[in-house]
Amino acid sequence: MQVPYELILGWRYTRAGRATRRNGFISFISGVSMLGIALGVAALIIVLSVMNGFQKEVRDRMLSVVSHIELLAPNGAALPDVNRTMAEARQNPQVIGAAPFIAAQALLARGEDMKGTLVRGIDPAHEPEVTDLAASLKNTALSRLVAGEFGIVLGGELARSLGVVTGDKVTLIAPSGQITPAGVVPRLKQMTVVGTFDSGHYEYDSALVMIHQDDAARIFRLEGPTGIRLKLKDLQQARQVAADLARSLSGDIVIRDWTRQNRTWFSAVQLEKRMMFIILTLIVAVAAFNLVSTLVMTVTDKRADIAILRTLGASPASIMGIFVVQGAMVGVIGTLAGLLLGLGVAFNIDIIVPALERLFQASFLPKDIYLISRMPSDPQSSDILPIAFISLILAFLATIYPSWRASRVNPAEALRYE
Repeated sequence: MQVPYELILGWRYTRAGRATRRNGFISFISGVSMLGIALGVAALIIVLSVMNGFQKEVRDRMLSVVSHIELLAPNGAALPDVNRTMAEARQNPQVIGAAPFIAAQALLARGEDMKGTLVRGIDPAHEPEVTDLAASLKNTALSRLVAGEFGIVLGGELARSLGVVTGDKVTLIAPSGQITPAGVVPRLKQMTVVGTFDSGHYEYDSALVMIHQDDAARIFRLEGPTGIRLKLKDLQQARQVAADLARSLSGDIVIRDWTRQNRTWFSAVQLEKRMMFIILTLIVAVAAFNLVSTLVMTVTDKRADIAILRTLGASPASIMGIFVVQGAMVGVIGTLAGLLLGLGVAFNIDIIVPALERLFQASFLPKDIYLISRMPSDPQSSDILPIAFISLILAFLATIYPSWRASRVNPAEALRYE
């Protein structure tokens, strides 16, 4: 099979065939264009992979505390038939765990220190079915939550801010008080700290407390659990499962999935990711359109060659094809090099970053400031494929004008001074 001469000449011009000073410069410019495309593609892949890694890391830590779906009674009241609702929810094939709970807000006091808290009344027997945090505490802190003993499990940051450890006493202050002849008196209950937890998510470690649901019902004057927490096989199906449960569950129930509970945070991350994609794509665009100057210089230098090809019978379309091939070669090689570099760094960032920290004697992610102390990375094909496609398209578009100019070269004018 004979290789088209457009491909042969296009590849030769990419390497700048003759070793002249001018051709050497053109070859250097082609190399710079390749390097620019490669670095732009690599930067896109690395940055988006790190952003995906941060998002996954924070999401996993968040979901170790919150459930995939919550079924709530309207207005914070108790659910009328918890067991029936749990049974109906479990009929959905995606639901693999269910646990009742009571959600409330209160103040927690120790001496003169007082903190606002999110109180979660749980069933220690079922709570490990719905969150990884509860599963890790199943045989330690949660086993000490016994109905009627008023034990409490605190987030680690909250415990440190109050200066309490396991065995200390704290006072839980319910927001709605008791009406007495002297006026409204807040309900106070002394609780015993039976354990602490550290989820790695500051928002929960600094505000969440867990108590037995029977104790929570007595303190907050409720007839039973205010909601049910569900765990799914696939957390990405949470919205679809929530829609299915809305149709299948009986009674007046409010359904919230994890994406809506933290909608503001996830929306901000997605917006930031899109903006970074656009900004870094401009780097690839600048490198790709450097091809225009490279090809224009090549066309000027090869005017005599173009004229000879035209006199030998080459059509304008063939001439144009030669320079399209040259530009496409630069784009393809630059994109492939960028993919290899970007994926190489993204998959080995857990080795590269510690090495750089040791080299520069610095910590890029201090443990006392950030939620995590290592640089996460999660390369996804949904990011990588569009990056490669956009890079190739931009490189191809950059070849159109110089190639068209080459096809318009007049042989007689080009050969007049040769």
